[in-house]
Amino acid sequence: MKIKFNRSKDLIAGLIFIFFGIAAIWLAQDYPMGNARRMGPAYFPSIIGGALVIFGFVISARSLWSLSEPVRLPTLRPLIMIIGAVVGFALLLKPLGLVLALFVLILISCLGGSEFRLREVAILYILLVLIAVIFFVYGLGLQFSLWPT
Repeated sequence: MKIKFNRSKDLIAGLIFIFFGIAAIWLAQDYPMGNARRMGPAYFPSIIGGALVIFGFVISARSLWSLSEPVRLPTLRPLIMIIGAVVGFALLLKPLGLVLALFVLILISCLGGSEFRLREVAILYILLVLIAVIFFVYGLGLQFSLWPT
């Protein structure tokens, strides 16, 4: 068995799991823990954080013995477009309404990818609008305006 130390995707992913697990446990320490019968506010974050730490160690340890794809620098265009789409949706939801804000969200998101097929985007848009209206407006009764006010 030969141990190889490389910056593989598995090693980086494991370290990220460990980081978020420790952060969840640390943030939950100010709340009462409770027990399995009467869970306190810290119980669930502590259990999930502990599981994340364990999974992170397993994934990181596995990366030392197995070959994995090395980490490449991320492409910034898709990242910027997706973040911009979400921010644009948040800013445009109230003045444009749900239907048009979703259109802007999908349009900007699609520009972040390398492939753009109008038919697929149109189908995605129609399905997303239907699902959002059915579940959020009618199902949950959230007060979204559907069209510009």
